[in-house]
Amino acid sequence: MARSTKADKARQLNAAYTMLRRNTPLSKAMQRLSGQFDLSERQAYRYLKEAAHLGRPVEVTEATVPITLKVPARTARLLRACARSSGLTIGAIVTRALTMFLSTQRRHG
Repeated sequence: MARSTKADKARQLNAAYTMLRRNTPLSKAMQRLSGQFDLSERQAYRYLKEAAHLGRPVEVTEATVPITLKVPARTARLLRACARSSGLTIGAIVTRALTMFLSTQRRHG
C-alpha cells in the first residue's frame, strides 16, 4: 500500500473531525474511516484522536513540486526574516506572493 500524501492525511483528518462534530459514536466513526479510506482501525483511531484536538478542519493543500529560484541576497535575507517572524515557510510565503502577483496579470490568448 502506498504512503498517504499530506493532502490524503488532511482529508482523513477532516473526515474524522466531521464525524466527531456530528457526535458519531467512536466505534462507528472508526469503522467508517477505516472503510472510507482503507485504513486499519488502529490508524482510524489515531486520526479520530488527533481530530479531537482540532478547533476547525485543516487545510487540504495542493501537491507541490520543487523549483529553484535565484534572488538577490538582500531579498533572500528579507524572505528568511519574514519566515522566522511569521512562522510560515519560505515556500508558503513565495507561493502566496506569486499567486497574488499572477492573479493581477492580464490573460493574453
